[in-house]
Amino acid sequence: MKSEEDADLDGVLIGGREERTIVIVEYDHEWPRRFETLAKSISGALGEKALSVEHIGSTAVPRLAAKPIIDILLTVLDVDDEATYVPALENVGFVLRVREAGHRMLKTPSRDVNLHVFHPAHDSVPKYRDLRDWLCVDETDRALYADTKKKLSQRGWRDVNEYADAKTGVISRILDHARVWREKQPSS
Repeated sequence: MKSEEDADLDGVLIGGREERTIVIVEYDHEWPRRFETLAKSISGALGEKALSVEHIGSTAVPRLAAKPIIDILLTVLDVDDEATYVPALENVGFVLRVREAGHRMLKTPSRDVNLHVFHPAHDSVPKYRDLRDWLCVDETDRALYADTKKKLSQRGWRDVNEYADAKTGVISRILDHARVWREKQPSS
């Protein structure tokens, strides 16, 4: 019998679970260049429909060890209107893998890119930005996050989502620090 958590996950995944070995590597200076190439492709495919295209996640943080998977935040006006953006993204090599309320995720066939799609006002958007920006400036939390990921990568996971869920407590703590920091930043 499936747990409620398993049923929820199976309800949003397209193409099934993604079982893979979690590998954490040292920061690679090619990651920002890879992102730039991907961002141009995404922006070129979507034009004005792409409200923003940003490098997020660990590969966006210099000096942070990470899975060698580029995470991208794409904002669009209507996430549910897949016809306005998914076909164009499929034409440049992405595959829809997650469909959940207010969020879509597409990946490359080699699964070395996660493209998260949200409306700009979605609660997750500032969290992604705050986590990235804070880890860029705070060495202590950057080291904590790297150590956590390295320890968790030593365990076997049925699915990459379980690995991601296992980081939630540490990410929440880091986000608390990031919010305090963000509130002290001058408004632009």
